[in-house]
Amino acid sequence: MTTTDTSGTETAETARTTASASAAATEAAGAAEAAADYAAYIAGLPKILAGAAALFQDARGHVLVVEPNYRDDDRWIFPGGTVESDLGETPRQGARRETAEEIGLDVELGPLLAVDWVPGTRRPPIVSYLYDGGVLDEQQLAAIRLQEEELTAWRLVHPDELGRYLSPGMDRRVRAALTARAAGRFPVELEHGREPGVELR
Repeated sequence: MTTTDTSGTETAETARTTASASAAATEAAGAAEAAADYAAYIAGLPKILAGAAALFQDARGHVLVVEPNYRDDDRWIFPGGTVESDLGETPRQGARRETAEEIGLDVELGPLLAVDWVPGTRRPPIVSYLYDGGVLDEQQLAAIRLQEEELTAWRLVHPDELGRYLSPGMDRRVRAALTARAAGRFPVELEHGREPGVELR
């Protein structure tokens, strides 16, 4: 009876398997290193926040503003807040969610009126999106329910009186948005409430 010697074949097969495993391990290590490098690159990028709000008016053209209880000044704001971008939320979705949470109205928002670059000192810069919330009727106004954890009051203010309630930058933003909407030229690009190239004073 003849016996076939397969030791050479087995040795070659083992070598190929070992080489394949080594190549796979090297490839995996390279991929892990590349992923770590990319994560470090992303972590080192400049930080920018995103905020989104809605501009609501009544039939007279008065603007809805709300009074927050967490600010260290007496300035009012628009319904809105931080976009939860880490959860995949878009600015439009964020504005609608914040509006529903803060004043109890889930309203489909209209067009984007303004995008404002807002610099900061104690925080990263904010890109603020302002959407047209449309005109609220009497029934909607009566249905407003404030988020008591964050807000203490709401009010409808004539556009000419907004400077008494809003911060200077926010007042400039809403005026620019109203002007752009009236002219049919929106959204308007702003830097701290002013069109680019206009110096702060």
